[in-house]
Amino acid sequence: MITLYGIPNCGTVKKARVWLEEKGVDYQFHDFKKQGLDAKTAEAWVKELGTDKLVNRKGTTWRKLDDATQALLQGQNPVPSILENLSVIKRPVIDLGDRRLVGFGPEQISALESRL
Repeated sequence: MITLYGIPNCGTVKKARVWLEEKGVDYQFHDFKKQGLDAKTAEAWVKELGTDKLVNRKGTTWRKLDDATQALLQGQNPVPSILENLSVIKRPVIDLGDRRLVGFGPEQISALESRL
């Protein structure tokens, strides 16, 4: 089963949820705000995707972070800072089981359509 990670009021997450529902895709929604994220999952995502893909450096959360925290998020061990600032994760993260997709645009839609 697909798991969609994000926050409910994020516009991109809303678009992904609508698309999945319109296509009749069975998925589970994981709300970062209510359910958090465990360190093991965050570590796996960083290892698989890297912080360049996983961390949103264009959002308001990033801009509000101090220089030291931004440096930690780009450093060798970003997971503790990610877990303290979950809104810095690009959304949505779509867990397909064998791989993860970040964001929701043409590339992610194509990957999802190939699974239908």
